[in-house]
Amino acid sequence: MPTCNVNVPPDLRSVDALSPNLSPKQAGRGNITNLSASLIVCFLLASTSLAQTSGVNDAELNGNYAFNLSGFSAGSNGSTPFAVVGRFRADGAGNLTNGELDTNGVGSAAVLTGQPFTGTYSIGPDSRGTMALNVPGGSITLAFAMKATGNAQLIWFDAGGGSGTVASGDIERANPSAYNASKINGDYAFGFAGFDSSHSRAAFLGRLTANGAGSFSNGAADIYAYGNTNPVIIAVGSYVISDTVQGRGSITLACLIGGVPHNFNFVLYVVNKGELFVMETDPIAGTTALLNGRVLQQQTTVGGFSNASLHGNMVLYVTAYTPCGSAPTPSAAVILGLLAADGTSALNITFDQNCGGTDDSVTGLSGTYLVAGNGRAMMTIGPFNTIAYLVNTNQAFLLGTDSSGFIEPQAPMPLNNSSLIGNYAGLAIDLADSNVNVFSGEFTADGSGPTGDFTGTEDLGTANNPTPNSSFAATYSISSSPTNGRGTMTIASGSGGSAVAYVASPSEVFALPLGDPNPAVWTFALLAPPSLSSLTLNPTSVVGGVQTSTGTVTLTGPAPAGGVQILLSSGNPAAVTLPSSVTIPAGATSATFTVNTSIVLVSTSVHITATYNGTTKTATLDVLL
Repeated sequence: MPTCNVNVPPDLRSVDALSPNLSPKQAGRGNITNLSASLIVCFLLASTSLAQTSGVNDAELNGNYAFNLSGFSAGSNGSTPFAVVGRFRADGAGNLTNGELDTNGVGSAAVLTGQPFTGTYSIGPDSRGTMALNVPGGSITLAFAMKATGNAQLIWFDAGGGSGTVASGDIERANPSAYNASKINGDYAFGFAGFDSSHSRAAFLGRLTANGAGSFSNGAADIYAYGNTNPVIIAVGSYVISDTVQGRGSITLACLIGGVPHNFNFVLYVVNKGELFVMETDPIAGTTALLNGRVLQQQTTVGGFSNASLHGNMVLYVTAYTPCGSAPTPSAAVILGLLAADGTSALNITFDQNCGGTDDSVTGLSGTYLVAGNGRAMMTIGPFNTIAYLVNTNQAFLLGTDSSGFIEPQAPMPLNNSSLIGNYAGLAIDLADSNVNVFSGEFTADGSGPTGDFTGTEDLGTANNPTPNSSFAATYSISSSPTNGRGTMTIASGSGGSAVAYVASPSEVFALPLGDPNPAVWTFALLAPPSLSSLTLNPTSVVGGVQTSTGTVTLTGPAPAGGVQILLSSGNPAAVTLPSSVTIPAGATSATFTVNTSIVLVSTSVHITATYNGTTKTATLDVLL
């Protein structure tokens, strides 16, 4: 059926690469070439079978949600940037109501402001789904993969024959109690990035203090645009939640950049009091980029941030659009790596990069850093300077000389093949080119060593044709040494290939395809937390007061960062005693505990129980006279 599809790409919270900051190979690459195209394309969506038709898991999406998408609208004359932010309510039965969205792109036809919509969705047995948003003149088709948190990762699913939108983004559960300016109160960091109509890259990072009454103060920011990075003076900042029912509002920043006045206007949708989805509403032109991203509440420690706020290992990812090697034109470039800080001033980084299909790896590059009390950090790595704005300890938005990205904390534990086990929702993020092979899907890692299997089903939203239900198969090998959590993936499905992976925790993994001329960051989030699998005793029969038994509790997957506490109890404490709980350390799947016995006058059987996250397992110990 012919539809007029509004091309709305995903949230580009970081699309330029840190490469010049981290790799001499890309030093000095600041200019970005141009791409342009229309952002709303009416076309005949070829008879494509959607990613899911069964709605057996529709209840997984239930309640109020905010969403964002950013990427590109492709056409015969090239591509142009496009973005959308919005919100909806899902009823848990396949229906969307109370929808509202804003779009922006090149030309007035690409702009929708506060557009109401309804829609439908369907979630299949593997937690992949499709969604249709009904807007004037047609519909928007999305494919998504649910996460354990009740949030989802989504892609635009309408491109075909080189036309349509190539985009990815997020759906996050929204809290209506935060739909009020008074709830937006405290210190916030923000990270926005995007392209202008000529496909030149810009990134805008900073921090602000919200007073809960619509005003910002204590602003600090930096911007990269047209080959230059400059500090930004935020002279006046304000915000308003104009619609307290839908959680929609706006942000206005009056700034000075290099002494020149520049105003930024954004639309926002509230996720919760600690997170806002934001998109620039200024007309997009050759000198105005479409900036979009997130505002996150800073978790400031007492006395403010300091060098101690960066300590231990962090996984870093950045994306850029820059010339690679001697190439005359720019390409998508991505860096993925492990950053280590000593909590004082020294740092070290190991990373892999793919610049337009050319791969490189750098090990043990050293540098220094300095963190201000407001969370702004300066990192010097070799001759390159990088700026970060901290959200929390070991978590920050990142700005390079031609790049932007994010830093995530790595779990303080050895990470290897056994750390990557369970079901994961996957997504290609931070797109820098319309030719990126964007996907969302659900995957399973078996945790085997030294080589594990990573398989799944993905939906591909490429510019040439959306492909649903595509099988994915790969093997992986992750090591805790010499770089903790780094490993490789060998892809057997499709056209094959390889990727490098960095494990942030058993719940979060990042990967970078190698040799791909249009790379993007791949992110995988654990679909469901581990549950209690079993409780066993060895031996199961002992002489009371003379012998003990060893209990073992086992999870279905590795324990997340911080470990898992299993509650224990004895059905007869006079005969059998045991600790009230046992902790399975982060990354481990089991733990043992000692079961003590007392002398009994008659042989008896005692039930021992273990409970975690609503699941109880029972074992029986025979205590003999």
